[in-house]
Amino acid sequence: MKSPVVKRSIVIAGHKTSVSLEDAFWKGLKDIAGSRDMTLSELVAAIDSERRHGNLSSAIRLFVLDHYRNLHAEEKSGRNPPRELIASRPSAPMLRAE
Repeated sequence: MKSPVVKRSIVIAGHKTSVSLEDAFWKGLKDIAGSRDMTLSELVAAIDSERRHGNLSSAIRLFVLDHYRNLHAEEKSGRNPPRELIASRPSAPMLRAE
């Protein structure tokens, strides 16, 4: 049986590391990075710099989950911002899953 977890190498702050995530999380992460006009490495580096505990894979999973939960909550409340606002790069170093 093929494992649903995919291990990929990524460069963060000039250092190569490997991250193991399920394919759905890789896809979500790539979509979020694209919507923010960031590279995957930039987004993962920001997530890595903000994590308080746990490993990087867990921090990424929680970030992606939080992003989609917030998006769903905004859609339900009618506060979903226009696409061009979602696609902009965050101005502050703190990256929240919006």
